[in-house]
Amino acid sequence: MSKPVVLVTGANGEIGRSLLQRLHTDGRYRVVTVDLTPLPEKYRGFCLETYAGNIMDRYLLDQIAAHHEIEVVFHLAALLSTRGERDPELAHQVNVEGTLHLLRMAQNQSGRLGRAVRFIFPSSIAVYGLPSLEEKTKAGRVNEEDWNVPITMYGCNKLYCEHLGRYFTSYFRQLGALANAARLDFRSLRFPGLISAETAPTGGTSDFGPEMLHAAAQKQPYRSFVGPNAKIPFMAMPDAVTSLVGLLEADKSRLTQTVYNISGFSVSAQEIAERVKKSFPGADISFEPDAVRSKIVDSWPEDIEDARARADWDWKPAYDFARAFDEYLVPTIRKRYG
Repeated sequence: MSKPVVLVTGANGEIGRSLLQRLHTDGRYRVVTVDLTPLPEKYRGFCLETYAGNIMDRYLLDQIAAHHEIEVVFHLAALLSTRGERDPELAHQVNVEGTLHLLRMAQNQSGRLGRAVRFIFPSSIAVYGLPSLEEKTKAGRVNEEDWNVPITMYGCNKLYCEHLGRYFTSYFRQLGALANAARLDFRSLRFPGLISAETAPTGGTSDFGPEMLHAAAQKQPYRSFVGPNAKIPFMAMPDAVTSLVGLLEADKSRLTQTVYNISGFSVSAQEIAERVKKSFPGADISFEPDAVRSKIVDSWPEDIEDARARADWDWKPAYDFARAFDEYLVPTIRKRYG
């Protein structure tokens, strides 16, 4: 039998490129990609087919589904938090309407195949909204159902799409003639801030961490848009990719919910700055907090509880704070920038 086909949207992004390498190394799937920009030649060799296009283009998605028997969707395409605040309507169109187009396509494909297409959806700690620093400190490690009152359009989009996925999995057209048709299998995880050595940050509000590192490696000054005490959970990119593949392969019978927290390590901006300076002694890092962006970061939990992911699909990060820097980030980024 031929290998099943995986569709990866947003394949040219930070997570996408790392995921393509992982899927190629594992060798269990044939990969089809779609992104606004064409994939670099290096990554095309990992793919059965690549498409340059917009997830808002329903015709394009239908054509992809018509030409490939897609059994898995990794929906990575999104407009991130900072840009989403500058253009909320565009963020809603891309993050919600685009996701709805993909869910519709995957649902139709489930019907054609007669079995559930697995739909893997990266959500975010942006779905949380803590009202004050006092409440944030008091809350500590936050569970999935707590503080789901986001203050950004990106957070609102992600939270709503989690609910859409749950609806498509359990309740799609429950009153219609197709009520008993095969439904898709939506699985979501909430990422903390991600730090990658392979790709530069692209506008996320949690990017103060990776921005410090990339700037220091290039001998450029960095002015942090959050204060030294700003604290949220982070994760090294290899762990992020491992979590996506782990959730994909998880036994459906063990899963007790559709959305899972996952975490790596929780650190403050000051702790990251100190660790960066240890690796790059000449690093010029200072703090010039932006009131609005700092408020957004302060509304996110300082840590998240991922016990359910650990119990249901054996999630466990490989990288803590020290190992992420010592074994992954610093060596890789030194090589990247020479």
